[in-house]
Amino acid sequence: MGFFSNILEKLGIKKAKAAPPPPPPPAQAKVPPLTPAAPPPPPPPVEIPMVDVVAQLEGLAAANPQKLNWKTSIVDLLKLLDIDSSFSARKELAVELGCPPELMGDSAKMNMWLHKTVLKEIARNGGNIPEELLD
Repeated sequence: MGFFSNILEKLGIKKAKAAPPPPPPPAQAKVPPLTPAAPPPPPPPVEIPMVDVVAQLEGLAAANPQKLNWKTSIVDLLKLLDIDSSFSARKELAVELGCPPELMGDSAKMNMWLHKTVLKEIARNGGNIPEELLD
């Protein structure tokens, strides 16, 4: 399980699983078809349930004795979720999410990229991140 999966798990977001394939049709007598059989319809898309991430994070921030601002800081976001926020952990997360190499050498730039990317990925996986935080 990757570092980002831990974030999703802490927020109660599960990766959508593909719908199971439909059961095979009942066996019928072997009669050659007069016309070619139509391919089966594709399975319906899997809907990702929306998780109220904002309410969760605001609640955690209100209950935390530290003044943490998850909206602007990747360190604070990770601390709220009780996930390792050390530089080495953030670097591991940045590598996992594909941070450009030129940002990896500057911790401030890496952190800014990482914060935006984590919020975008949370939103992509069903979290309700406000649009202004995704720009």
